[in-house]
Amino acid sequence: MVELENMKHTILGAGGSIGNALAFKLIEKGENLRLVSRSGFSISGAETVKADITNYDETAESVAHSDVTYLCAGLKYDIRVWREEWPKIMRNVIDACKKAGSRLIFFDNVYMYGKVEGKMTETTPINPCSKKGEVRAKIARMLEEEIVKKNITAIIARAADLYGPWSTKSSVPWIMVFNNLMNGKKAQWLVNDHVPHSYTYTADCADALYLLANDPISFNQVWHMPTSNPAPDGKTFIEMTAKELGVAPKHMVLSKTMVRIGSIFDRTIAEINEMLYQNQYPYYFDSTKFNTRYAFTPKSYADGIRETIEFLRK
Repeated sequence: MVELENMKHTILGAGGSIGNALAFKLIEKGENLRLVSRSGFSISGAETVKADITNYDETAESVAHSDVTYLCAGLKYDIRVWREEWPKIMRNVIDACKKAGSRLIFFDNVYMYGKVEGKMTETTPINPCSKKGEVRAKIARMLEEEIVKKNITAIIARAADLYGPWSTKSSVPWIMVFNNLMNGKKAQWLVNDHVPHSYTYTADCADALYLLANDPISFNQVWHMPTSNPAPDGKTFIEMTAKELGVAPKHMVLSKTMVRIGSIFDRTIAEINEMLYQNQYPYYFDSTKFNTRYAFTPKSYADGIRETIEFLRK
């Protein structure tokens, strides 16, 4: 790996779980950093730009003079918003990076894979089985087509579901496990607490993105973010969290029927409904390619849970 000096790093979607983890990593490394968000989110040591990346001119201005641009944006968990805004964002970011000559790292999820038998790897076929998966497949293909045409230098960095520091906004473990147990409530789990489910630690993602950005050989590929294996099942994840907190591992499983009933009254729950296959069946996320290339050992679940609790308590 060759570390490139004096690079300008730009994070599109600052303020989210990965945007925050990456921002603090880049500041720790003394990098020249620009944070871009609709809210004007700021961190000491970084330039702040308030912009809407669904607008091309604002996107192009935000990306200007960047050596590496990270697309870490998150949208409201609503298929109507995703269909409208994700293709527009991807088109704007691709065109802005091409104009600026910036390399692009797109932080992606695994929805486009659909239901997978066995391990998810970088060569797993795109075969979405959900509406949101179809949107993620569409935008991934948009970027891949530009890479194949050699119009852009880019990386697709994919992660499993997230947990860890800064993941309190949308992380299922935070909402259903950490938050509940820390407030004297029963933990909750979706559909099936006896199948393994991989989770990627946010701080590992930040380390991985920094390594990739500084390695020219890493570009124009798909990389899975470092994720510990074997994955625990829901019951084990809850027990590890409860043990670290010093509380009883009481929990309840929300069945598909319960989620469907809840979806009548809550739009977000309705959006979760089509993704329940990820919790009903084994969910194996494999990062062997990254771990081998960078001699990287992902954070164990026990250590990750402990560090997450320490972060939340602070």
